[in-house]
Amino acid sequence: MELYEALLKRRSVRKFTTQEVSDDIIDELMHAAMSGPSACNKKPWEFYVVKSNEAVERLRGTTEFSKIIAPMAIVVCGNCERMMPGRFKDFWVQDLSSATENILLRVTDLGLGACWCGVHPVERSEKRVREALGLKDTMIPLNIIWIGYPDEHPEARDQYDGDLVHYL
Repeated sequence: MELYEALLKRRSVRKFTTQEVSDDIIDELMHAAMSGPSACNKKPWEFYVVKSNEAVERLRGTTEFSKIIAPMAIVVCGNCERMMPGRFKDFWVQDLSSATENILLRVTDLGLGACWCGVHPVERSEKRVREALGLKDTMIPLNIIWIGYPDEHPEARDQYDGDLVHYL
């Protein structure tokens, strides 16, 4: 699949089959995630691959939008110990968002589906995700990416709106 095709085909999928995602595919997703940019190469990301039925069930319902039934999820977290200092500390959100988009594009390229559900900055959701997965307080869950083989196929679309582009 060409990159532009993947960009247009990447849509949120909320219905999945029960087919498991192989460890080889998960490895590819992790390579894609970590190939993204990172401010000053700090790489403040950590990824929690949630595959066991029990852990998936604990994770489901930790946020208002994470009641999705999927065979697995990846929780993308910021490690406070590797974030930029001082006024640059919030750049971790950009680093992890880039990693997340890389995962979503690779998922699409491989014929799977995914749905990105935000966690941060909702403190209640952050706490629930930490508790569900037993994460340290130094981990800030940015999002949950539900992944699986799609049981729905939203049409590709181009959401371009020229009114939102400003040339100076």
